[in-house]
Amino acid sequence: MKSKKYAVSDVLNGNDIKRIRKKLQLTQGEFAELGNVSAKTIERWESSSKPITGPIVTLVKILKEYPQIEEELKIPVREYQMRLWYMYKEEICTIIDADERERKIKIYNYTKNYSFRAFGREEKPSFEQYEEFLESRCFPRSRDKMKLILKELNLPFYEPLMIIEKTQGRMAEDDFWIKIER
Repeated sequence: MKSKKYAVSDVLNGNDIKRIRKKLQLTQGEFAELGNVSAKTIERWESSSKPITGPIVTLVKILKEYPQIEEELKIPVREYQMRLWYMYKEEICTIIDADERERKIKIYNYTKNYSFRAFGREEKPSFEQYEEFLESRCFPRSRDKMKLILKELNLPFYEPLMIIEKTQGRMAEDDFWIKIER
């Protein structure tokens, strides 16, 4: 037998997958999304007697030991009219629900790395901190030839949210960006 480095099985079966999925109260489609596979794959695995291998084995082991991870990764229903996804490459770092009219925000962090979170260590940022964050993802108000940049973006004036809608808040020096849903 090959010497093992990790206490993770090499295989599991369809009943193992079905058991953890039921324990988490997930449909096959929801479990498929969590496992980053298709719903057809989950259906096939659950109805097969063949051994299942690959990353799903480790995921099932982790979910058995730490079922709360599923809840921590769940994306909540949008609370306000606008949702901003603060991303690092393709990884979701922070979701920000904002009500601009009522000046309210609610955030959800999906990383423990504070330097990747939109508001760092701050768990309940104020609306003013939200506005500062938006401005931090734009060129400075004092930028030389700002009017030319605004004209190039087809914007009538400096407004951070409008600039982010045009630029995705991308900066030359990093891989963070923002997707906006209204």
